[in-house]
Order: sequence, then structure tokens, then C-alpha cells
Amino acid sequence: MKELVLDMDSSVSETYGEQEGTAYNGHFDCTCYHPLFCFNQLGDVKRAMLREGNVHSAKDWRTVLEPVVARYRRQDFSRYFRADAAFANPDVYEFLEAEGYEYVIRLPANDVLQREIEPLLTRPVGRPSNAPVVRYADFLYRENSWGRGQCVTGR
Repeated sequence: MKELVLDMDSSVSETYGEQEGTAYNGHFDCTCYHPLFCFNQLGDVKRAMLREGNVHSAKDWRTVLEPVVARYRRQDFSRYFRADAAFANPDVYEFLEAEGYEYVIRLPANDVLQREIEPLLTRPVGRPSNAPVVRYADFLYRENSWGRGQCVTGR
């Protein structure tokens, strides 16, 4: 293996009846369990946790991720981590950095980020190309609750 890419995400497992631990989840608009998964780049489940239906998407992230990271700690290859905005948390960043992972975690949209990427959102003048136009911009961004800024790439 040349590299390891870990993806973390929650899902929904809709339930019917009175199963223990199920709860209504407004995001999914159903009664459910809200499991948390860690996959590798091949789609293999490396670890999972069945959780109550009304927990935050990132709850128990460390319980799921830490044993997976420990399993690969002594192996020599590049390490990457991907997740959605639920995992945009300085504790997650600090853990990954301490373990030598590079990471891409989506940030929740807000006015500051929208203003920073606004120039990337304008369409070029003239006829649209058949191929997508991809533009990037890097900038430092620090949420008020964070101890330091993070490099953000807007696309």
C-alpha cells in the first residue's frame, strides 16, 4: 500500500417500532439509529459504531477513528483523512496533525467564507466551455473558537 485514505461519515438507519436507542432525527426526518463509519479508499469499513438516532454526526469520532489510526501507525506510507463539515473541529485537526495525517474537511458555509470565494463563483465572459472550469484560492481562516488559523482552499 502506497497510501492510506480514511473517510469518516455518519449515516442513517431508519427504524420502525420501539427499538432501544432509536430516536427522531430532524435532519433525516425519521426515527433511526445514527451510525458512524470509517472507510478506507477502497470502500472497506475499517470501524463502525451504532449510535442513538439523535446524536450529532461527529459524536464519538475519536472512539471510532483512534483504533484505526493506531492500527496503521507503524506502517510507512502517506496518510490522508476526508470528512464533511460535521468534523470541522479543532480537536479533530489537532489529532490528525499529531498522527501525521493530511486532511480535507469541509467547512460549514458562512458569510466570511462566501466573501473569500466570491471571485471564484463568477462565470467567465462569453460562451461557456464544454469542460468544467476549476479555480482554486488559498487563504488563512480562523473560526473565533479556534486557537489558530487553518489553510483553506476554495474551489
